[in-house]
Amino acid sequence: MRIHFKIQSNGQPIPFNHQHMLVGTIHKWLGWNSQHGKVSLFSFSWLTGGKRKNDMLHFEHGSSFFFSAFDEEIVKKMISGIQQDPSMFDGLKVVELVIQENPDLSTVSNFQVASPILIKRRVDDRIDHILYDNPNAGEYLKETLQTRMKQAGLVDQSLEIHFDNSSPYAKRKNLVYNNVNNICSWCPVIINAKPETKLFAWNVGLGNSTGIGLGAIR
Repeated sequence: MRIHFKIQSNGQPIPFNHQHMLVGTIHKWLGWNSQHGKVSLFSFSWLTGGKRKNDMLHFEHGSSFFFSAFDEEIVKKMISGIQQDPSMFDGLKVVELVIQENPDLSTVSNFQVASPILIKRRVDDRIDHILYDNPNAGEYLKETLQTRMKQAGLVDQSLEIHFDNSSPYAKRKNLVYNNVNNICSWCPVIINAKPETKLFAWNVGLGNSTGIGLGAIR
C-alpha cells in the first residue's frame, strides 16, 4: 500500500543534503522503536519539486513524495503519526495525503526509480558500491530482494531483475548520508516475476538502505 503526500513550504530554503531530516520525520511518524533495527519492509521516495540555488533547495510550489509498505499496519501507523503532527522540518508540512491501493502489476515489468538504488557489498576490508552498468548488478538486486522476501514468507523461483541500461536516463547519483558518500544508480529496472513479487518490490524498494529513502520504485 502506498501513501502520496502533498507538502506545503513556508518558503524557507532546505539544505541540499537533507535526507537525514526526512528519515527522522519518517521515524517520528512511525514511532522510532517500532521499526529501528529491523530489515526495512518499506520504502519512500525523495522530495520532488525543489530548485537548487547555492546548495539549498527552494520549494516555491510545495513538494510531494510517497511512502510504501508491505504491511498495511505500518501504513496505518504512518497516517496516525501524521494526523498527530503533520510538520516535517524547515517549514515543510503535510497538507494532504492520498492512499493508493496495491495495483495489479501482472502485465508490468518496467519500473522507474523514485530514489537512487544503492548496491553495496563487502570485499575483504572495503565496501564496494556496484552501479547499473556492472554485469552482476541484477544478481545483487535479486539477492537483496530475496532476503526481504524470506522475512515476509515469500518465495519466487521465477524472479529475475536487471537494470535497463538502454535508458537515456541511466546515470550515477551520489547521496551523502551521515558523512558517508553512497554511490548509487538512477536507472529504470526490469522485473520479471510473479505479480505478488513485483508488488512486494514496488512496496519495499530495491537494493540496500531502503530505510533511508533509497531504492524506491514506481
